[in-house]
Amino acid sequence: MSENPEKGETAAGTEKTAGQRVIIKKYANRRLYNTASSSYVTLEHLSEMVKEGVDFVVYDAKTNDDITRSVLTQIIFEEENRGGGQNLLPIQFLRQLIGFYGNSMQAFLPSYLEMSLESFTKQQERLRGQLANMAPGKMPGMGVYEEQIRQNMALFDRAMKMFSPFAYVRPEDAPAPTPEPAPAPQPAAPTDDSLADLKRQLAAMQEQIAKLATKS
Repeated sequence: MSENPEKGETAAGTEKTAGQRVIIKKYANRRLYNTASSSYVTLEHLSEMVKEGVDFVVYDAKTNDDITRSVLTQIIFEEENRGGGQNLLPIQFLRQLIGFYGNSMQAFLPSYLEMSLESFTKQQERLRGQLANMAPGKMPGMGVYEEQIRQNMALFDRAMKMFSPFAYVRPEDAPAPTPEPAPAPQPAAPTDDSLADLKRQLAAMQEQIAKLATKS
């Protein structure tokens, strides 16, 4: 396939109507071509399109495979590596996310994440209003989102128990380990005083036995 899309793919962009999905093609030279605007674009351009709500799909120009997921993942990688304290994904979240690969709960995680982000997105205008009225250096209203997260977790727990009521147990709900029985008290080691008392008692008993033997 030719890597000069201007010769045969311009029409795809001119025929695009409002609301239609934009087709992006990625060529062997790693260049990305927007068939709607008939121009080459970069990952940064695609990032802006996402933020503007433009729906697009990325195809490999040679195989015609849908590679949208890998391109979006690459955009996140680029954003996370910009530095300047603008990282979005906490390290602990990344560790937990990696831990879900191959986990029995992996199939349920995408739906949960989509549900949580969708809920957050619906309330972001409310958050923006709160942030606009807050004093510098303070974060009022964050409890609202903490409560929303708790509600999402409760919903997720219910869904997991509905699908697998016996197999799914949250770590915090797991039964506490059975305490080991306390070891039997060991007899105290005899001290010097107790040994002396014992010797005196034995000597007294021997003396009494000797007296009895003499009388008999």
